[in-house]
Amino acid sequence: MFKLRKVVLAVAACGVLATGAASAAVKVGALFPFSGALALLGQESYRGMEVAINEINAAGGLNGEQIQILKADAVDPAQAVSETKRLLSDGVIGVFGSYASGISYAASPVAELAGVPYFEMGATAHKITTRGYKYLFRSNPNTALYGVAVVNALHDTVAPGMGLDPKNIKIGIIHEDGPYGTDVAATEKKRAQELGYTVAEVLPYSAKAVDLSSLILRLKGAGVNVVLQTAYQNDAILFFRQAKSAGFKPEVIIGAGGGYSLADTAKAVGADMNGVFDLDFPQASINPAGAPGLDKFLQDYKAAYKSDPQSGHSLTNYVGTKAFFEILANAKSTDKDKIREAVLAYKKPAGQTANGWGFQFGEDGQNDAATFYVMQWQDGKLVTIGPKDLALGQPIFKK
Repeated sequence: MFKLRKVVLAVAACGVLATGAASAAVKVGALFPFSGALALLGQESYRGMEVAINEINAAGGLNGEQIQILKADAVDPAQAVSETKRLLSDGVIGVFGSYASGISYAASPVAELAGVPYFEMGATAHKITTRGYKYLFRSNPNTALYGVAVVNALHDTVAPGMGLDPKNIKIGIIHEDGPYGTDVAATEKKRAQELGYTVAEVLPYSAKAVDLSSLILRLKGAGVNVVLQTAYQNDAILFFRQAKSAGFKPEVIIGAGGGYSLADTAKAVGADMNGVFDLDFPQASINPAGAPGLDKFLQDYKAAYKSDPQSGHSLTNYVGTKAFFEILANAKSTDKDKIREAVLAYKKPAGQTANGWGFQFGEDGQNDAATFYVMQWQDGKLVTIGPKDLALGQPIFKK
């Protein structure tokens, strides 16, 4: 492996630089689901990484070397393993990804065994960073915080705002049965019970399900009036459509990201999406005063893709990519142990990144300074309502 020359990673105006240029000296892998059921958010996640690397290359690259992205399509865990092996054989200095927890969980041990850093920027399953790996680093918050954040939002904001007595709330937790949904549901249940809520049902289902009618009937029969769902796009839409057909109208619905943050989901569901709450990564709809660099990201994204971001996943991956390349620049080497030292030494307070996140990594490689924001669908738009310093609107409560 080569030593990297020192350069300041300055923020510079950039056009869309070709990240796959043959002259690029530093190869990095981009492992995402570019096809299949998860392709929409996989591609959106990759776009954030690409915008960041275009910006870094325009400013001089990584310690004087241009960066080349090698893309790898991982639609499932098996393909994640084989594609990671291919990236490693192609000489990447690190693997970046990966949006989906199942993909990250399968791919990261391959990189760990090879002694190549794995930089996770979107997968949330808590257990990804609980396996004692030394060279796995995650910039985004995980499900250990996710379920707590969802229930705290119910307890601190939604229930009081709607005048709901906690004693009269019956919670139904429904979730896709992969690592993402299972972890969020478990922490939601634990936190709800800690706060004294009645959890009437916890119901898993396959994200590929085409019928949730029996699940909805169980929620209805149990008298559930608050639904917490962890879903991807198709299953989120399916729930709303079949709940409407069954006449199931809970007073509160709170989603844990995934399909709940997508404009296409809101379009498919229609007016029933208005008033629904969502906990997720920061979206572009936050106060730029607390997110320096947000305006530039939005400008560069639109210039590159001729549209606004489809979800907060691109912004999340942009922020994660920028942080990890600052870390690589600080390491001044591709040596895995020097990179780990640089990761653990990297600290940034909240309010200095394009989505407002801070950075402080624990020994497990988890960024403990990242968090989830509270949003609500209002008039077909996802509006950030918390934290207050980044909010662009107030919650609307139906009583």
